[in-house]
Amino acid sequence: MIRIAAVAALVLAVSAQAGTGSTPSLERLVGQKIMTGIDGAAPSAQLLARVKRGEVGGVILFGRNTTSTAQVASTIAELQAAAKAGGNPPLLIATDQEGGLVKRLPGPPDLAPADIGSAAKARAEGSATGAYLRSLGIDVDLAPVLDTPYGPASWLGTRAFSRDPKVNASLGPAFVAGLQSANVAATAKHFPGLGTARATTDTSDVVLATSKQGLDARLLPFRAAIDGGVDLVMVSNAGYTALDPTGAPAVISRPIVAGLLRNVLGFHGVVISDAMEAPGPSSRPAAPLTASAIGVDVLLYSSEAASEAAYAKLLAAARSGFVPRSALADSWSRIQALKRKLR
Repeated sequence: MIRIAAVAALVLAVSAQAGTGSTPSLERLVGQKIMTGIDGAAPSAQLLARVKRGEVGGVILFGRNTTSTAQVASTIAELQAAAKAGGNPPLLIATDQEGGLVKRLPGPPDLAPADIGSAAKARAEGSATGAYLRSLGIDVDLAPVLDTPYGPASWLGTRAFSRDPKVNASLGPAFVAGLQSANVAATAKHFPGLGTARATTDTSDVVLATSKQGLDARLLPFRAAIDGGVDLVMVSNAGYTALDPTGAPAVISRPIVAGLLRNVLGFHGVVISDAMEAPGPSSRPAAPLTASAIGVDVLLYSSEAASEAAYAKLLAAARSGFVPRSALADSWSRIQALKRKLR
């Protein structure tokens, strides 16, 4: 572990030297918005070339990319070296390390969220998780889940801290504080909440008819996390007719992203999508363009092919003026601010 930590530290130190540029090209503005998965166990030559050209701003690691800590460190070193070689900002390296059912690496957290039980324990679990991820060169944890499940039959299972939003508003921000004390960015998800969903948005196009009162009650953990300084918020792929009568997925809903999240709750950090290949957004061809125009900063794709196609579509839309350069520049500023903080 000492050798791996040394490699990761070297990667972070070297990548911090990559300039962000005061007037980035349109290609790089668009590229910083793309977070991609890696199809194989290690980055392909094609992906490394895309990173070098500035067409990728972040990478998410799944189980197929995390078979050993040595492999993780090697993968991250390759990716960050490619970004530096192209004169690009360092990549955000993310994974889902929630604990319990969703954990890509064998290290902390040692408990499932539902088993944590106290704010002190949540902070300790977050701190241990952050230190572990940081030692490997991972600087974004797509956790914690701040959804408040409707009952014991919820598909969220032990991924949620509690079925009480007040408990979640205590334990969630404590986990966030622990993670971020180790210089790993936390992600509050899945805004504005999937607690009343009867199916996962990963496999279903979900539209919630939950009342505004019911949704507002479940906003408490997100409010607390935002007030506590969480670095990222992940917007869900479900629709919420009480918040947006069109039923559009939250990730492409102006009333939810620009209205509720940015203006009402005052979140000024990085907004990240859930997987854009999911049924909700993928059934709407303009989803990445709309999401970018309303203030979603990072578009997450599980596969290399999907992220490459999204980059091309978004670049064409930016060149035509369909997606304003000002929106891309705002996202660039928020993403670079986060990257500077994490270095």
